Amino acid sequence: MVLVVDLLSRAIGIYSWALIIYILMSWFPNARETSIGRFLARICEPYLEPFRKIVPPLGMIDISPLVAFLVLNLATRGLHQLAVWVN
Repeated sequence: MVLVVDLLSRAIGIYSWALIIYILMSWFPNARETSIGRFLARICEPYLEPFRKIVPPLGMIDISPLVAFLVLNLATRGLHQLAVWVN
């Protein structure tokens, strides 16, 4: 069980970094049109889209990625608590 939790935690960590890179790419013109930008869009947009529907933007600032990171953090903590509870 610990191995599964560790693997899922690492996957969530890698996905979090992918989200960070994808979000930072929005600061640079045409960065999302590169092959890396398109790849990150394919893996990040399906996760971010539900949060964008729920959390309205504050002017020009989109805070939905912050909520998405919070959910990933809660998922990681929940996995660790599950591992503690099972053991």
